[in-house]
Amino acid sequence: MSNATTGGRMRSARGRTFDLGILALIGVLLFGALAAGTATLYRGFYSPSAFVLRYLSMLESGRAADALAMPGVTLDGRQLTNAGLPQSASDALLRSAALGDLDDAEITGEVQDGDTTIVSARYEAGGHRATTSFRIARNGTIGLAPSWRFAQSPLAVMKVSVAGSMTFEVNSFSLDKRQVSPEGADADPLAPVSMLVFSPGLYSISVDTPIAKTPGMAVLADAPMVNVPVTLQAEPTQKFIDVVQQRVEEFLTNCTSQQVLQPTGCPFGFVVRNRVEQLPKWTITEQPEISVVADGAGWRIPDTAATAHIDLTVRSLFDGALYPVAEDVPFVVNGTISVLPDGTASIRLGGSDLD
Repeated sequence: MSNATTGGRMRSARGRTFDLGILALIGVLLFGALAAGTATLYRGFYSPSAFVLRYLSMLESGRAADALAMPGVTLDGRQLTNAGLPQSASDALLRSAALGDLDDAEITGEVQDGDTTIVSARYEAGGHRATTSFRIARNGTIGLAPSWRFAQSPLAVMKVSVAGSMTFEVNSFSLDKRQVSPEGADADPLAPVSMLVFSPGLYSISVDTPIAKTPGMAVLADAPMVNVPVTLQAEPTQKFIDVVQQRVEEFLTNCTSQQVLQPTGCPFGFVVRNRVEQLPKWTITEQPEISVVADGAGWRIPDTAATAHIDLTVRSLFDGALYPVAEDVPFVVNGTISVLPDGTASIRLGGSDLD
């Protein structure tokens, strides 16, 4: 065999070895790319973190119904009781109209804890940065990919006590205690009402009615399965105070039409020890400056000074002489105000009803 032939065979063998090395390298690179792509796909779509981020994005975009439909979100009475939460909590706030602002959600951590994974997320709620942790568990597979569920529901319970109003607003969504209380129309005006809310969620609670108002209170529900207490005391609106002032003045003015010493049902009167010869004439010389303060489920008019004036003629029982009487009669006005089921107010002034 010639040297030329032998050299050719050696170069051919080296070429095949080189080609196989290249193919092996390409295979490794392809496998690495496939593994990296699979890992990226897993993290982005099929991991516990992706599951939580999907839930948060639904809250960000106001898709309350979609968030509620995610595995493990909804709660039954037994789960609420086991968590020490009221079984009768209303679901009235689990809707898009009651959601607050939630933005810039991002995953900050994922830690395995036995059969569950704890996923931590950071977000912005109403301009404030906050974090919430979620407990996630396997929920079978979708094809070859794993699926997940909330091992602990992300819902919380907001326990709202509002004094001075049967109605209030949560994130501009109007509610009536009688709609969300298990007692319905018989709901105690002072009893708190419990409502399920999404966590995380920023909830602004306020009262804004013709009768009462509050400056509002913002509460962040940032932890699953906890009780979030909220207490509000409504204050009377100036319009309400003006209406009460008008009604009281009308009532007192009407009292002056009674030409008697002791007008019936009225907070003022006069006593004489002589014979009345001319029917008395009453006027109100100083109307009370009415104020309205909270009083449990209703309102109260605190003691307020006022002055009436009486003119009459009397005959002395001693000598029969006639003489005129003209006197200012100071008196005090007070009362209670109840808000009726139809939203109107009933004023009870010094024992008299001003419906």
